[in-house]
Amino acid sequence: MKQFALAAALAAATATGAMAQQAVTYPFDGSFEDAAFGVESAIVGRGLVIDYTSHVGEMLERTREDTGSDVVLFDEADIYLFCSAVVSRQVMEADPMNIANCPYGIFIASMEGEVMIGYRVMPEESMAPVMALLDELAREAAGQ
Repeated sequence: MKQFALAAALAAATATGAMAQQAVTYPFDGSFEDAAFGVESAIVGRGLVIDYTSHVGEMLERTREDTGSDVVLFDEADIYLFCSAVVSRQVMEADPMNIANCPYGIFIASMEGEVMIGYRVMPEESMAPVMALLDELAREAAGQ
């Protein structure tokens, strides 16, 4: 059953989004700010708490010259970190080492005016409930 849930989540993500080796992404038709509102609303709407928002895009831009680079990676990029007691307990009872995957993150990135919402792929069978949750939240936030 767990394998089916993971396969279904990955198949659904691939059908409507682009799945890279490391991440599932969905395009967002709107501004970065609207995407951020969508992600925050999807997470909080499930009764979950956003523990931290990582402003990765700002950090990369701020340190670009200091690292010897002239490459602008993102117009904007944030990662919303959160946890679910129910889902975390489920996946950690299946494998306590799933603690390494917590908290979970949904990212928003804007590149060359295109906005995307996505999450990291965790292919372990025991992480299927997390993958399903992340996919539901990302789809909701992306309006899909």
